[in-house]
Amino acid sequence: MAAGGSGAGAAELAWSPGAAARPPPGLEAKLGSLVLLLLLPLACGLAPLCCFRQPPGAAAARSPVLSLVSCFAGGVFLGTCLLDLLPDYLASISAALEGLRVTLQFPLPEFILAMGFFLVLVLEQVAMVQQEPSAAAEETRALLPTTASIQTPPSSSSPSPRVPAVPGGAMRAGLLVLALALHAVLEGLALGLQEGEGAVLRVCLALLLHKCAVAFSLALKLLGGRLRPPAVAACLLLFAMMSPLGVGLGTVVAAGAGPRQRLCRGVLEGLAAGTFLYITFLEILPQELGVAQHRVPKVLLLLAGFALVTGILFIKI
Repeated sequence: MAAGGSGAGAAELAWSPGAAARPPPGLEAKLGSLVLLLLLPLACGLAPLCCFRQPPGAAAARSPVLSLVSCFAGGVFLGTCLLDLLPDYLASISAALEGLRVTLQFPLPEFILAMGFFLVLVLEQVAMVQQEPSAAAEETRALLPTTASIQTPPSSSSPSPRVPAVPGGAMRAGLLVLALALHAVLEGLALGLQEGEGAVLRVCLALLLHKCAVAFSLALKLLGGRLRPPAVAACLLLFAMMSPLGVGLGTVVAAGAGPRQRLCRGVLEGLAAGTFLYITFLEILPQELGVAQHRVPKVLLLLAGFALVTGILFIKI
């Protein structure tokens, strides 16, 4: 009996190293989020290819439903950024600097956050500068069609404005997709750097809402630029793949355990949080709340998105 017990103990000891090699926390949620971030935005982007037999007009690209969804996504983004990403980022980079025994006299965490904000800002503005001279009147608009520009109904005395075809649509579409693709990598990076399953799910919810609306608008924009459906589908596939790529990169960086790896992770978290700030305060809120139509539903949906993230954080899923 003693020999049998010792043999069982030896077998248990032999098995325990394999049992200790468990996947990092949140890996299953990240894999599921990666699949969702690839398939759902791609499906939303391909939907206009099936719905429209001819290039859609400006009114289709600025539907009230898409605007309301964007406002709800803005509330989710705001809550995720202020209540989740920012506290985690500040704690992470502080721990990394303490591990390296670095004492700062300069507000480095806030500076990194601002650099993430300016990175997306510069990227978008460079893409807009490269537009053709005939499109100079649209340089102040967001990269994606929104409700901000022409939701005021035209008066009976003035003819409705025509939307001119933009020459060099392929070049402009390429710049647009490139800017959004790099943007999506940073968004996915924010998800990949999370550790807990609850944090992964919260960031995934925010990204899915935003990316689905962006993919739908991007498809309408490309179709309106007279691109052929195969080219539009290729652009949408590239855009849909970027967030999963960012998730993979963030997961690899988050697996590092050394002090330098933790500092690198903290810097990337700050850049990603700055991206979330930019999306919320310069893309979603000004474009949607600056329009007279549906103000009360937009504000209610914005508060609902923020309340959703608050409730999720409160119950600690």
